[in-house]
Amino acid sequence: MAVIIFKLNGVPDEEADEVRALLTEKGFEFYETSAGRWGISVAALWLKNNADQPAARALIETFQQHRQTQIKAEHEQLREQGKLENALSRLLHNPLQVIFYILFILLIIYLSLSPFVFIGK
Repeated sequence: MAVIIFKLNGVPDEEADEVRALLTEKGFEFYETSAGRWGISVAALWLKNNADQPAARALIETFQQHRQTQIKAEHEQLREQGKLENALSRLLHNPLQVIFYILFILLIIYLSLSPFVFIGK
């Protein structure tokens, strides 16, 4: 009986490709299911042999720990170089877009609260 080894919902394509390549390289037999037309099914990689599950799980966990360390290092490097985007840099690069979003949020708040504010009038 097949067993899910790696869920693909919300996983970047790059990471999914790396996991597929890793499983293929190590000789694990697996197949892939998609989320379907409406995205309500389980997109995942399934192992064909249940006996391979502990070894495959350990391999994927090691891969994910390595990937997490790598992503954190890249994030830290961007932060040190000043290339990491934050709210202030976004405001400076796209002031009209930020102002539009703020006005839109205020409009939604106004429309949501106005029936309660003006209920007694």
